[in-house]
Order: sequence, then C-alpha cells, then structure tokens
Amino acid sequence: MSQKSIIDRLAILADAAKYDASCASSGTAKKNSLGGKGIGSTEGMGICHAYAPDGRCISLLKLLLTNHCIFDCHYCINRKSSNVERARFTPQEIVDLTLSFYRRNYIEGLFLSSGIIKSSNHTMEQLVETARILREEHDFRGYIHLKTIPEADPELVHQAGLYADRVSINVELPTDSGLVKLAPDKNAQQIEGAMGGMKMAIRQAKDEKKRFRHAPRFAPAGQSTQMIVGADAATDADIVGKASRLYDNFRLRRVYYSAFSPIPDASAVLPLKRPPLIREHRLYQSDWLMRFYGYQPSEVMQATEADGNLPLDIDPKLAWALKFRERFPVDVNRASREDLLRVPGLGVKAVNQIVASRRHRTLRLDDVARLTVSITKVRPFICALDWRPVMLTDRADLRALLAPKREQLELFSA
Repeated sequence: MSQKSIIDRLAILADAAKYDASCASSGTAKKNSLGGKGIGSTEGMGICHAYAPDGRCISLLKLLLTNHCIFDCHYCINRKSSNVERARFTPQEIVDLTLSFYRRNYIEGLFLSSGIIKSSNHTMEQLVETARILREEHDFRGYIHLKTIPEADPELVHQAGLYADRVSINVELPTDSGLVKLAPDKNAQQIEGAMGGMKMAIRQAKDEKKRFRHAPRFAPAGQSTQMIVGADAATDADIVGKASRLYDNFRLRRVYYSAFSPIPDASAVLPLKRPPLIREHRLYQSDWLMRFYGYQPSEVMQATEADGNLPLDIDPKLAWALKFRERFPVDVNRASREDLLRVPGLGVKAVNQIVASRRHRTLRLDDVARLTVSITKVRPFICALDWRPVMLTDRADLRALLAPKREQLELFSA
C-alpha cells in the first residue's frame, strides 16, 4: 500500500481532532520572539480557532498524532472497531507542519492529541517528543497544548508539562457507571490519579518559581478536561456536580463539554440521536455561574427541571431567579454586588459599572439600560430611582414573557 501524502494525512487527522473541544489557550504566560531570539509567540491575530476569555483570538493547528487506537470506546469514531480511514504522523512531521503554518501566519500554536497506538507509553513518548523538538531544537515560543494519556507512566505525563503551556486529561463521561459501560478500557480512578499528579506538579513548579528565578516552567496555563454530554444517562445535575468536584479537587482551568455526536457503525448501547446543542450551551452557562457569579453547585442544580436537566428555552440564571422570586427585586442603588450578580441580564462588567457609578449618583432605569443588552429581561428583578416592578416579578406568565421568541427561518429571505 502506498504511503499517504502529508496533505492527505493532514486532512484525515485534522478532521479526526474536531471532536475534542478543549483547545482554548487562556492563562498561558506571555512569550514572544522580539530581539531576534527564538521563534513564535503566544499572542497576535491569525486564523481563528479559539477565543480566550479576555477576547484574544488564538489560532491553533489542531490535529491528532494518529487516529489508530487500541482502545474500543463506544462513543469514539477512532475506536479500534471503527471502519474509518487511518493515518499517522511522526513527531518530526508535526514539527515541520507547525513551523510551516506559523511562518505563513496561519497559526499561533499547536493543539496535539492522539489515539493510542502500540501502548499508552509509546503514544505519550511520541507526543512529548513532538513538543520537545519544537521547544529545544527550534526554540518555539508559541502556545502548545498537549492532550495527555492517564494510562501512561507518570514520568512521561510529567514531561509533557515541561514543554506544554497547557495539558489536559479527559474524564470522558460524567459518571463512573457511564465510563464502565461506554469506555471499558478506561478507569476513573486512574484518570483522577493522573489529574491529581498534574495538580501537585503545577503547584510545586509555582512554589519553586517563587524561590528560584531560573526554575523550569511547568504547564503555566494549568490543566483542563472534557466531558461528553448525552452519550449516557447522566443528567445536567450530575454533570454540574462532577464539574464542581473537578474544579475543587484538581484546580482545573476549564471543564469543557462536548455534545455527543452519532458516529457511523455506532454501538447499540449509544443513543440514536445527538442531544440538542443548546444543552451543551446551557452547561457552559452554568459553568460560568459557578466560576464568575458566585453560585454554588447546589444552587445551579436548583435551576434544573424535574428530570434533572437545565431548561433549554431559558438560561440557568433566569431559571434560578424564577424559582426564587422572593429574592427579588433588588435595589440597584443599595444591593450588594453579590445580589446584583443574581439579576438575570446583568453580567459581571455591568454589575461592576453599577457599583462604581452609584457612588456618584442615584441610578435610574435608563442608566441600567445603557449597561445591558436587554433591559426587558432585567426590569422584573430590579428597583431603581424611577422604577419599581410592582406585581411584574410575581406574574405567572413571566417565564413566557422573558423566554427568547422562536423564529421560523425563511428559506429565501434576503
């Protein structure tokens, strides 16, 4: 059989990497090649592949080392029993591709994952070697995100942190029972053990950096993980609880959610349909509530419906507010920052501006309207100098009034 060309393999392995959502590059240390030293940077603009929370556009070459795999996870299109076209890169080929794309200003970094070929240790060695060549032989200073393999030797996983800005270890599924059923080759304790080891290594590196100026950098952008949504029977309440424990136990920078996507020749244990993409979006919103708005996991769970899932027609923050109407309305001129963050329609930036502005003047409804996209959503939950919602907050049809209107798209609209 003839060897596939680089372009053919790139098409296969870039397409195979699209199912991995955890490729944002926020949190890395700023590096550049000013002064003629090194090559690459972690900043700049290019082809957009991911956005950092501060709004920076990060372009990443995102691909797999190989889509061959000795594991047989039911939900994975690259499982060993899957009838897909296979391809493989060598570490040097990925290095050449990365540098070639970077010099053309197509990318600013590399996101590299892989199927398991031969063994977990062999695959991890190949991933680490790719990053090592970029860093040590080419002095590449762009962003590198390595997807590590929890089944590999801990020393190999540790080496990944010495070369990568961010590392990630996927927990795959929200529940242990789901993992046993759908990914029999994986072990929940082994996955969390690897995450715990990475957490300790990151903490130790930070301590050493404080004491020793030239201490080696180690995964400065931290670690992340990813969960598949909708492949098993886990509810949104289960997923929120799992994400919260992961944040607390392993100090993760991000938990990513990936809606299950049906695959060719799928196992009979998998759902026939993919979950609505809006469910994935609601989980990201709930994640934001816990990370930036001060909500406890139990409070986010209170926003779920009777089936344990978040409502799809309204966001989790509004769902929580409608369930706890006795907490509203709040006075924008007197309420604490924590209470203002609970108001549907008010983001962190708007709340900070309200708190700063009311030191100098008493705020009216129009003042609040200038700080938010939709004052209609905010009005039932606040009081201002010239506004009180009276009975609006307690209306039985308030949810219907605030839910986004569904619109039928026109096939031939201009």
